[in-house]
Amino acid sequence: MRYLIGVTGASGVAYGHRLIEVLGDRADVILTRDAEEVIRLETDLSAEAFTKGAHAVYRGDDLAAPPSSGSHRFEALIVVPCSGTTLAKIAAGIADTLVSRAAAVALKEGRRMVLVPRETPLSPIALENMLKLSRLGVTILPATPGFYGRPTKVQDLVDFVVARILDHLGVDHVLGTRWEGPPPG
Repeated sequence: MRYLIGVTGASGVAYGHRLIEVLGDRADVILTRDAEEVIRLETDLSAEAFTKGAHAVYRGDDLAAPPSSGSHRFEALIVVPCSGTTLAKIAAGIADTLVSRAAAVALKEGRRMVLVPRETPLSPIALENMLKLSRLGVTILPATPGFYGRPTKVQDLVDFVVARILDHLGVDHVLGTRWEGPPPG
């Protein structure tokens, strides 16, 4: 089954890139124009290199692309990173981009959706939007890494968040450390 990954213009594109790497050809990717700019600012990758290995890549402004229709099958939509603007559009039902349209499709078709906001701090409006979407069954998974695995590099922190995304999708993986309780003694 395919997973639809929306990469928006929030900081933290490393999370989206790692998820694309792990899912490989099980990933269809929507790349917004703002995401392409953040990729340029935060990485040394081109958009093509960023999405390498994905099954399909769609432009964020292509409202005629397959993910805009409920007849297009995908297991889940993951928006990572999810900008505050995208979160607000999804919560308000504004489907004017391919990511927000795919989210509207996921909601109406009863498909899983995981939103990974990276903003901090969170405004009351963003919190209300997250609560609204959570009550509709959307998983809100902030890009908040844990430190119990004693990370030694940034990639460890990225893998922690991506591992939580994969857990919520039910995808087996070997990323990161699972909590096993405190060490004896």
